[in-house]
Amino acid sequence: MFQFHNESHNTSRIGWLRAAVLGANDGTISVASLVVGIAASGAPKNSILLTGVAGLVAGAMSMAAGEYVSVQSQADTELADIEREKQELADDPENELSELTSIYVSRGLDEPLARQVAEKLMSDDALLAHARDELGITETLRARPVQAAFASAISFVIGAIVPIITVLLAPAALVTEISSVIALLTLAGLGATAAYAGGAPVAKGAIRVAFWGALAMGLTAGVGKFFGAVV
Repeated sequence: MFQFHNESHNTSRIGWLRAAVLGANDGTISVASLVVGIAASGAPKNSILLTGVAGLVAGAMSMAAGEYVSVQSQADTELADIEREKQELADDPENELSELTSIYVSRGLDEPLARQVAEKLMSDDALLAHARDELGITETLRARPVQAAFASAISFVIGAIVPIITVLLAPAALVTEISSVIALLTLAGLGATAAYAGGAPVAKGAIRVAFWGALAMGLTAGVGKFFGAVV
């Protein structure tokens, strides 16, 4: 008796995972860098906190808008391709059958079997068959702009809350040091989590994200110290 073999693959998480990880990393790096930079300039704690909150709000909206526009452009392209394919199927179904057959031949099937497979798939759902095998558009990987924008904004906020809470709890004299350490630990954790979810090496993912966070905070701390000294 034939049985379906269900498997879970990492590609099913690519859409939301990319947006969520990008948002959380950006939230932590951006706001922590702002906090560290302002703190290094010698600003009072309430100014540092205000800067962090403003960065959180602005960054979340920017991430959501940018992700929506980017993914919507992809969705528009996919829709245009599908509409064109739908018209081609209506105007010349025989040519579309030959086109699908040639795709299966290029993947290793002999021509009679390739044509039989193409005929079967087109009899069930011709547009779905062409969208998947000719255009490379599948339900799993299809662009979802609203989902991507929401995931980016929420994850940015989650990432940005970490440095803001750190400012609230840290002694005023140690805001720069404590914020830097907590942010780096958070970034390493995010990198490790993303790598694990995507099936990549955990240590490599953690180090990669922490490195760029350290670089960003180091640069903004340098700018803060320079301009703070000038003022």
